[in-house]
Amino acid sequence: MGIVLKQSFKNTIVTFAAFGIGGANALFLYVKFLGDEYYGLVTYLLSTANLLMPLTAFGVQYSIVKFFSSYTTKLERDKFLSSSLFFPLLIALPFGFLGSIFYEQISMYFSSKNPIAKDFTWVIYLVAVATAYFEIFYAWAKVQMQSVFGNVLKEMFSRVAVMILLLLVFADIITQIEFIYYLTGAYFIRTLSMFLFALKLYKPKFSFQLPENYKEVFKYASYIILAGSAGAILLDIDKFMIPQKEAIEMVAYYAVGVYIASVVEIPGRAMAQIVQPITAKALNENNVTEINALYKSTSINLVVTCGLFFLLINLNVNQAYLLIDEKYSGGVMVVLMISISKLYTMSLGNNGAIISNSKHYKILLPYAVAMALSVYFLNDWLITVLSMNGAALSTLLVILIFNTVKIGYVKKKFNVQPYTVKTRSLFMLITVFYFVFYFWDFSFHPILNIFLKSILITASYLLIVYKLKISSEINNLIDKFIKSNQ
Repeated sequence: MGIVLKQSFKNTIVTFAAFGIGGANALFLYVKFLGDEYYGLVTYLLSTANLLMPLTAFGVQYSIVKFFSSYTTKLERDKFLSSSLFFPLLIALPFGFLGSIFYEQISMYFSSKNPIAKDFTWVIYLVAVATAYFEIFYAWAKVQMQSVFGNVLKEMFSRVAVMILLLLVFADIITQIEFIYYLTGAYFIRTLSMFLFALKLYKPKFSFQLPENYKEVFKYASYIILAGSAGAILLDIDKFMIPQKEAIEMVAYYAVGVYIASVVEIPGRAMAQIVQPITAKALNENNVTEINALYKSTSINLVVTCGLFFLLINLNVNQAYLLIDEKYSGGVMVVLMISISKLYTMSLGNNGAIISNSKHYKILLPYAVAMALSVYFLNDWLITVLSMNGAALSTLLVILIFNTVKIGYVKKKFNVQPYTVKTRSLFMLITVFYFVFYFWDFSFHPILNIFLKSILITASYLLIVYKLKISSEINNLIDKFIKSNQ
């Protein structure tokens, strides 16, 4: 776990800083400078692009993580990486060709409820292609056990670009429409930067030759094409469907709630970048002991850290909304439901990496399709009844059910499971903290209230976790911190 903790710590710092910048964007700058309608439009365009991205990437980013360590010669690795650059074109080029022919019909469909989206449909395709190739080059770096720079680009670059562009809108240097154009360009700059870094780490001799196991790679990519992004797809379906039933401004209100709740998964996003290739390597070597140890370790450590973020978010959420425009405060229940779903997902540790990098990966395609269909039909019903809270509830229900299925599936196939007695104690501790601290606040300014309450919650939570010896890795980090400050 040494390299996992070291790079996970660096990735956590980067991700946390990025979420801080993103929080300023999502909660204040978008709201004040871009306006509800254009904020909703940008959210809608990017979310729809995220739905298209897995199809465009053709599952290549997951194929690189799974297969790269299995090749023993540079020649085969070079063939594999070269072919990885061309596989996505099998989908991207036909999509682009059909999109150019039927652009008017497609744009009318996407803008049926909100006409403002009609002139920006092309953004969806371009961002999807740029993001797909970014993920491919990022996977290229991850298999070299170098995930930090890619994480900086993935988590930080676009948020910094958004902040700069929003400030330019505020200064009347660019218009709201130009903001969308420049943001689209920023995604391509990010992809180019990731490509150059990936080449620096490993420069193959490019060729049009396929690796010997190209059929296996192609088959794997076809199955994993949607599965690897199943969790993210659920929230993007929400943001895609809300404008079909509500004014596009409602997407902005929902996006703010989701963004706040997504802070819960920061440690998991950071850890996943390095855990995925390590899990793939252990599976390629059939090292069941390593898989079991990694499964339990990632699970308990993520519940500890993500559980703390869950408490800090939900126990301060009412004060946080006092700092935002009152129109957005209806998202309190969105925050709770989405953050519960995020915490449960994080508690699975590297469950997804185990399935996607094993011989049982085929199950992920029907699994992802079933999740997507379930959330679609639940959204169709619940958004009508409960508006954006209905979208959050449908996501929560689907994640609770399907993640439980994933735990059972890995238990059946590998005879390993992520939870221990300490996990149960930890969930009980999180529940007690939630009900003890939720119903009171200090009687100061919201910022001071959040600051003081967060210190109290963090100190008491970590003290109890430390005393109960929930996680040896967390205890070691605390011991090192104490010694360094003596």
